[in-house]
Amino acid sequence: MLSVLRVHLPSDIPIVGCELTPYVLLRRPDKTVTTDDVLESAPLDGHFLRYKWYRIQSDRKVAVCSVHPSELATLQCLGCVKAKIPVAKSYHCSPKCFSDAWQHHRVLHDRAASAVNENGNEEEELFGRFNNSGSGVINTSLSGSASSASLANGSAPLYPAAVTQRNGGETWFEVGRSKTYTPSADDIGHVLKFECVVVDVETKSPVGHANTILTSRVIPAPSPTPRRLISVSGVDVMGHLDSDGHISSSGTFTVLSYNILSDVYATSETYSYCPSWALSWPYRRQNLLREIVGYRADIVCLQEVQSDHYEEFFAPELDKHGYQALYKRKTNEVYSGNTHTIDGCATFFRRDRFSHVKKYEVEFNKAAQSLTEAVVPSAQRKTALNRLVKDNVALIVVLEAKFSNQGADNLGKRQLLCVANTHVNVHQDLKDVKLWQVLTLLKGLEKIAASADIPMLVCGDFNSVPGSAPHALLAMGKVDPLHPDLVVDPLGILRPYSKLTHQLPLVSAYSSLVRLGVGLGLEQQRRRIDPATNEPLFTNCTRDFIGTLDYIFYTADSLTVESLLELLDEESLRKDTALPSPEWSSDHIALLAEFRCKPRPRR
Repeated sequence: MLSVLRVHLPSDIPIVGCELTPYVLLRRPDKTVTTDDVLESAPLDGHFLRYKWYRIQSDRKVAVCSVHPSELATLQCLGCVKAKIPVAKSYHCSPKCFSDAWQHHRVLHDRAASAVNENGNEEEELFGRFNNSGSGVINTSLSGSASSASLANGSAPLYPAAVTQRNGGETWFEVGRSKTYTPSADDIGHVLKFECVVVDVETKSPVGHANTILTSRVIPAPSPTPRRLISVSGVDVMGHLDSDGHISSSGTFTVLSYNILSDVYATSETYSYCPSWALSWPYRRQNLLREIVGYRADIVCLQEVQSDHYEEFFAPELDKHGYQALYKRKTNEVYSGNTHTIDGCATFFRRDRFSHVKKYEVEFNKAAQSLTEAVVPSAQRKTALNRLVKDNVALIVVLEAKFSNQGADNLGKRQLLCVANTHVNVHQDLKDVKLWQVLTLLKGLEKIAASADIPMLVCGDFNSVPGSAPHALLAMGKVDPLHPDLVVDPLGILRPYSKLTHQLPLVSAYSSLVRLGVGLGLEQQRRRIDPATNEPLFTNCTRDFIGTLDYIFYTADSLTVESLLELLDEESLRKDTALPSPEWSSDHIALLAEFRCKPRPRR
């Protein structure tokens, strides 16, 4: 007979908005073991599985810490209450938590005071209210009730919430009837219970005992401070969004580049400082999606997108938001794991803003084969390929704009745009391979530029810091023959150094921040730029490394930068950790630039 062997959850801490899908291990009648679902519509040997989710609601109301959402709150900032700041942000789990968070927390008060404009009234003393019992600090909006609206979750139809049991001051509300459940705001602070039982298909009666599992208390999804758009003309803007959520500047478009951290690399061993629940893919994917969609970019270039996550999540989810998707998976000559989890580069564009013209795929492994056959002696080719073949790729997409900013002189002319998206090899001891990959990409882009008058964007994670040889090649169009990176060239693939050039007029978008004028917040942004390189101080921030690896380059003869997504500083990140964190779900930060095409001269 069908039986349940084991039930467990991939993450102990449930988060609002993030799906919970328990792992259910079954034994079939033939004694084989499976994790496949057994539905009532397709019973097995006359039996199927029935699932239920319950919210366990205690008479004692609770609140959770705004800084450490997995902890219960014991202290509330009354300054937040007086300033009418969202009450969830007023709770802290300890005096030390409140003290450590004060520098960031007081910004909430400053913003509230500015919004209210109290005409110079002195700020009242702020203090914490302690609650040793855990029951005196109450946010009544966090508690659900049996009289709440009808519920839907997973694939289950709407049905009214029902009180199923009351015992010892606890009430169990049924909240879901499918295997998957997505916690809502009503669940915050409450424990959930999952129940799985084998049911006879004819009698609809349970067979044997029910298997249950309890979660920790549901926590709200952490919400990072929104990042603003900064106009390079010196005007601080908050996006200027139109009714569709797009940036309303006529004739401009926005481009996002973001390494989202592949799930196979997001291990607790590598990122021990990040809570396990915040590293779990069910949480990170929802948090990443919220962030990406929130930027409302016209073109989105993502790196480290696993092929299964692209097909099952990002492509269908971003399609709902009006994006068309293109993808290039890394090759797998070196990778030895599951082919479905190989990552790659994904480029998305808004269908209402652009149409797809052409796609080019760059496989550096193939370029390595051609190079070794041409310049490496046959006896050394195996060694050369072992060094050069690293599975990295680039995705080049040619798009046609559905908008125009060219003026009357260019009406009717097609506005094309070439967007390159790449992820260069990570190994720091392979400086020659990094530079060769970047050179190979640029030579391919030069061929496209020679065949068409087309603006270009080169986005991605180049795994190269400002001042390195790959960065110099991109930004300066050449590499100094005395550059220290050129010392590493065991195969001689970089010589003669005179070939380390290209003719594309590329400029780093974020170098535009050095031209900012004087204004609120602009000086702060300039301090986040390295004056020696005109690049951000960091785009990657872990416990072991902090520096810039990601860039958006553009052809300055055909595009101008209008605005940039503000940079983060270390103060903006959680003070006791690095990236990824509960707020930011990658070890990289997203870069976004708004561009305008320059009018083309008459011919």
